[in-house]
Amino acid sequence: MYLNRIVWFFLIGLNGALSSKVLELSDKFIDISKDGIWFVKFYAPWCAYCSRLEPVWAHVAQGLFNTPIKVAKVDCTRFSAVASHFQIRAYPTIMFIHGSSTHVYNGERIKEDMVNYALRMAKPPVQKVSYADSIENLKDTHDIFFGYIGDHQDTLWEVYTIQAIKYQPHNWFYSMSYEIVKKDLKPPNSTCVFVYKDDDIYYFAATPELIQDKETLNTTLDKWVHSERFGFYPKITRSNFNELLDIEKYLVITVVSENKLNEISQTEKDFKDMIESIIRKRKHELHHKFQFGWMGSPDLANSIVMYDLSVPHIIVLNSTTHHHHLPDDDPILMTPEAVSMFLDEIHNEIAPAYGGKSFIVRLYRGFYEARATVSSMWRGNPILTALVFGLPLGFLSLLCYSICCADILDADEEEYSDQHEKKD
Repeated sequence: MYLNRIVWFFLIGLNGALSSKVLELSDKFIDISKDGIWFVKFYAPWCAYCSRLEPVWAHVAQGLFNTPIKVAKVDCTRFSAVASHFQIRAYPTIMFIHGSSTHVYNGERIKEDMVNYALRMAKPPVQKVSYADSIENLKDTHDIFFGYIGDHQDTLWEVYTIQAIKYQPHNWFYSMSYEIVKKDLKPPNSTCVFVYKDDDIYYFAATPELIQDKETLNTTLDKWVHSERFGFYPKITRSNFNELLDIEKYLVITVVSENKLNEISQTEKDFKDMIESIIRKRKHELHHKFQFGWMGSPDLANSIVMYDLSVPHIIVLNSTTHHHHLPDDDPILMTPEAVSMFLDEIHNEIAPAYGGKSFIVRLYRGFYEARATVSSMWRGNPILTALVFGLPLGFLSLLCYSICCADILDADEEEYSDQHEKKD
């Protein structure tokens, strides 16, 4: 009992210590916001999502404690002037503020992602690498980063800088000379752009004809950076799903079901690991055609196929036509060879396709989404759902009944009046 009390007080003290690193702001923040670098959470006390973010935000403050970045929060119900000044429309809103520039954070609300985002945004869009030893350090500290090799004088450098500014919230961008990396990276040209991901390097195909056309080069490099900025097997959520659809590849999705502790069953883990082993074995072969990923919730996958999937499962979504492919066999019984054969059939365009963008499909998808939303509301709070849908339906029924009854009463009055006149 005594030990439990000590642990309890320790946890309270730890939480207080973490929270103390988060600055509480007021209306005066409007005047000082351009001084320094700020990472701010705009919240409302009644917001449930804000309450869930509170302990994570305290750990973000701890992770950025020894940096120039000030981590803070604003109660928008008390200081509405601050919310109006920064045009806050939803809670919580996380914003990075550096001088006169502001950027809204739209990524996953987990400590590692938010800390890396703030560290990236606090630095120049393109950072210079001056020593050969720094390349190995970048490989150790970054899962993915982009690099420019060459002098800062040609069109490719200008376009690379444009893309670095655009994608700075998502990835790291560096520049280095050819002499520094020629032994380690073995670049194909003295001027080129590459991406490092999962212990491999992929180069952007910049032909002399392409470099001469700046507008086309900018469009092509933009599409390449966007398609390469994801890892080989990222977690797919609602926040990055639409971004993954824009890469113009087949999106191979492993579907599992995580519990509240982000744990999955052993069967699901074995299936997920099997798919990952195929990626590792055939990544050079599949890289240009497929983007792999996994979902921890079946809900998003169910909305793709428009029915409830069993887990674990695998879906392949054509990001261009929005058709999806499903294996004929039970995914649990599939071997690595069967999965590889399934992917080859999709690559050769001989696998059956479902869904798409037709009017009938969109109409049915709308019906499915509405039904799924009502079902989710009912599971979460049946009383509130009954009130939300019951009151309007009850009012509509009462209105219809009143209209019908009024017609009947009018008819009865006319009939009674006619009978009375006949008697007279």
